[in-house]
Amino acid sequence: MSALLRRFRPDPYIVALLSMVALASVLPARGVVEDVLDQLIVVAIGFLFFLYGARLSTETMLAGVRHWRLHLLVLACTFVLFPVFGLLVRLLPDNVFDHELAAGVLFLCLLPSTVQSSIAFTSVAKGNVAAAICTASLSNVLGVLLTPLLVAVLLSDTGTGGVHISPGTVVKIVLQLLVPFAAGQLLRPWIGGFVGRHKQVLGLLDKGSILLVVYTAFSGAVVAGVWGALSGWDLLALAVVSVVLLALVLGVTTLVARQLRFSREDRITILFTGSTKSLATGVPMATVIFAGTGAGLVILPLMLFHQLQLITCAVLARRWARQAPPEPLDVRQSLDVSQPVGAAEPAGETPTTPAPAPTSA
Repeated sequence: MSALLRRFRPDPYIVALLSMVALASVLPARGVVEDVLDQLIVVAIGFLFFLYGARLSTETMLAGVRHWRLHLLVLACTFVLFPVFGLLVRLLPDNVFDHELAAGVLFLCLLPSTVQSSIAFTSVAKGNVAAAICTASLSNVLGVLLTPLLVAVLLSDTGTGGVHISPGTVVKIVLQLLVPFAAGQLLRPWIGGFVGRHKQVLGLLDKGSILLVVYTAFSGAVVAGVWGALSGWDLLALAVVSVVLLALVLGVTTLVARQLRFSREDRITILFTGSTKSLATGVPMATVIFAGTGAGLVILPLMLFHQLQLITCAVLARRWARQAPPEPLDVRQSLDVSQPVGAAEPAGETPTTPAPAPTSA
């Protein structure tokens, strides 16, 4: 029973995000506090995308060009299949599914894949980790450009808080997203080592910045009366839509990868990189792209979907790991049984240990 509870326990970071929603619902930022937070968010979002640029290895992406079939399939799932499903959700009548929540579902469908989570899941399931690193990084680089463009094309008529890509919005996107990201990529040769050595501290700053963005976005939505506009049925419908969306994408990616005769390792990579969406990229993007109070409702589907994908992919990763063929015996053990336990690894070898289960992305 305890093992079952551990498997399905909520991600602590999602709990923190939901706590920000609850705090904003009870004590929303107003007046001078809201103005100060708005200024802090501009800096926080720029910092986030600067770090994204500094972390993503251009060399890793270029080294994975030989897996072009895998990358094309993952990108098609991320930026074609997901948006098609998102557009189908928008066809639901307003009395069945709230149109602003539908816009949020479509927005999450336009986001790039996760990086940390998809790589960690691939590692646990004994998939092609190198390809996962490459394709997840490529997805995020393209997402900085493609997501705002797809929002402009597919979400310009939703009416969710003034969602339209005006010249001023384009400038805002460039200054807050693209410029910091490009600066991080350009400075990576000099600061990449520092970022790698201090990834835990910088990761805390990442998460803290996103928590701040969520609190501020929901504060604006609460002041505008968002909770009075949503019913229990709306939240239940959102949960059902999120579950169905994730199930459809997982099913399609698995079926297509098998039909195209990818190897077991590559199918695992396709599954986890092609079916996940990045919360870390989506939350700040929503704040920049969606004017007025629209960001609060837009990121609600993303937070729910993110938790669902973590739980589901963790279960799938463990099942894939159990089904993996046994690894060959170590050459040292087969030839020299007298070698003591704990002896140093021979030069050029590194011990293989499964990656820890991811907690957020």
